[in-house]
Amino acid sequence: MELGGLKPEHTVLDVGCGIGRMAIPLTMYLTKGRYEGFDIVRRGIAWSTKIISAQYPNFRFQLADVYNRWYNPGGAFDAADYKFPFADGSFDFVFLTSVFTHMLPRDFENYLSEVARVMRKGSKALITFFLLNDESRSFVSQGRSRLPFTVQGKGYMTISEAKPESAVAYEEARVAEVLAQNGLEILHPIRYGSWCGRSKYLSYQDILVVTKH
Repeated sequence: MELGGLKPEHTVLDVGCGIGRMAIPLTMYLTKGRYEGFDIVRRGIAWSTKIISAQYPNFRFQLADVYNRWYNPGGAFDAADYKFPFADGSFDFVFLTSVFTHMLPRDFENYLSEVARVMRKGSKALITFFLLNDESRSFVSQGRSRLPFTVQGKGYMTISEAKPESAVAYEEARVAEVLAQNGLEILHPIRYGSWCGRSKYLSYQDILVVTKH
């Protein structure tokens, strides 16, 4: 509400909704709007549907049968090819909290393209990242970061070569480039997080609010 201007009448998409940690606080706010959430973990979707949707029918949850080696090893779709089950321009507001921090480039780029597709013109999205810039890289190299990003990829770093999706940090310039390619503009300032060892921060991860042209 404070950062992105979310309104009670908005139609909201929560990508990677989990067990409703973002949905539950919104049940008393989206009184005239609608919430759609999807996630790849069946148990979380079942719980959210049973507990949240039963009381708030304007809150709906569905399973995205996307492959993940840890959370959904039998998934039918690759994240790099997955199409969100919503029409173009369906949403006033989209958020992804701690989603792109666990996705490699092909998956990240496809999901971001899908986010842009389902957003209405003039709508906003709130997205969290681990962003690599001069400051955060300096902190990481000094050992101040809670996450030891040491494995280098093209435009990103991760903490584990064996399990790269466990934590992924993207070059800030690359994120801005992919956003622009999809018609999305960063609404500054970026709210940088504490993950890398900053003493001044709003949250743990870096928060971007973007708008669709």
